[in-house]
Amino acid sequence: MRRYATLKLATALAGLGLAAPALAQAPSGCENLQKLVQERQSIVQQLNASTKAKRKMTPQQACGTFGRLVGNGNALIKFATANQDWCQIPATFVDGMKADNEKADTFRGQACNAVKQQATMQRRAQQQAQQRQGANPFGGSDSVTGGAMRVPQGAL
Repeated sequence: MRRYATLKLATALAGLGLAAPALAQAPSGCENLQKLVQERQSIVQQLNASTKAKRKMTPQQACGTFGRLVGNGNALIKFATANQDWCQIPATFVDGMKADNEKADTFRGQACNAVKQQATMQRRAQQQAQQRQGANPFGGSDSVTGGAMRVPQGAL
């Protein structure tokens, strides 16, 4: 399901790139918008390639890639809202970017949480391995007798 959602997000974001040729005729000072859209397209292409590849992205790679995508989306939204009138950016473009960026942020959160959980599990496994390594196989804390010496009870 996660792959389907990633693919769906990637294709939705790629759809926003179709606006890039129209932005090429925008007034001066609006070139940054086109650069941001092109950068976003390249990130989405990376995501698309990873969903089609035999080796899938690791959670660390997904966290980083979606982090870049969200950062790009934030910059794109900021620029688009600030220059909406001057660059003649349709309000639907800004609204679509906000919605897509929220989805990308959700996926980034899931991927980064998976990284945190994986790190926690590795840390626990290392701690358990260290505890087992230092433990006495006879069940005691003393290396010679296997624990505190007990005095036998009853008749000797």
